[in-house]
Amino acid sequence: MFASHLDRWSLISDGEPIITHSSRLLPVLWRKRPAMLKVATDIDERYGALLMQWWDGDGAAHVYAHEGDALLLERATGKRSLLAMAMDGEDDEASRILCRTAARLHAPRERPLPDPIPLTRWFRDLEPAAGKHGGTLADCSAIANALLADPRDLSVLHGDIHHGNILDFEERGWLAIDPKRLHGERGFDFANIFANEELPTITDPARFRRQLAIVSAEARLEPKRLLQWIAAYSGLSAAWFLGDPNIEQAETALTVARIALSELRT
Repeated sequence: MFASHLDRWSLISDGEPIITHSSRLLPVLWRKRPAMLKVATDIDERYGALLMQWWDGDGAAHVYAHEGDALLLERATGKRSLLAMAMDGEDDEASRILCRTAARLHAPRERPLPDPIPLTRWFRDLEPAAGKHGGTLADCSAIANALLADPRDLSVLHGDIHHGNILDFEERGWLAIDPKRLHGERGFDFANIFANEELPTITDPARFRRQLAIVSAEARLEPKRLLQWIAAYSGLSAAWFLGDPNIEQAETALTVARIALSELRT
């Protein structure tokens, strides 16, 4: 999988391969620089590579080369981790870093991004799941439909901003990887700060309320609107997990949605 690209781009292997559900990665050296060779195995990753090129290293990792399913990226070599920070007393600062990085990604660019995925298409699985399961999913679907019918502050979106997709690039700061190449209301991009399943505290209502205040202030979002996006996003995540099926993670997503819905009612 890697051999042809190692030869084509004159790369030197610099670590063990990393296998994920959507890509194959290999740490390499390119012109004596740390880099990451990534070979996509699904369509979302291929779409994301084009967005990484469009950002051109502003708020995201640099793209050194791109061909077909293969992407050669600047590699994060910093030791800090936003997930570790969030789990070790620096949750507030981790959330602020996520918001600041998102703001850089949302900044207008001179040239348009060709053919991004609209949020209306991204949410297409929520309404059928709500019809099948009802309950919390139905509430989330109704909110999502209202948001999508009345979008505000349109922007190119990362689509998957969470603690594992914003990395420490040392002197270059915190930068994004693994986008989904979406377009829609910028508030959508802040919802996953509240819904990252790798963070055990996401189902803690006290943590939720504290981060709501921090993120709404840092991202300059109306708290009610942010709550609506959290409910919509969590409902969509639950719909996907139920379709896998992954009942445990679906219930976690639904718990976050219920917290958001409860806050909306207060």
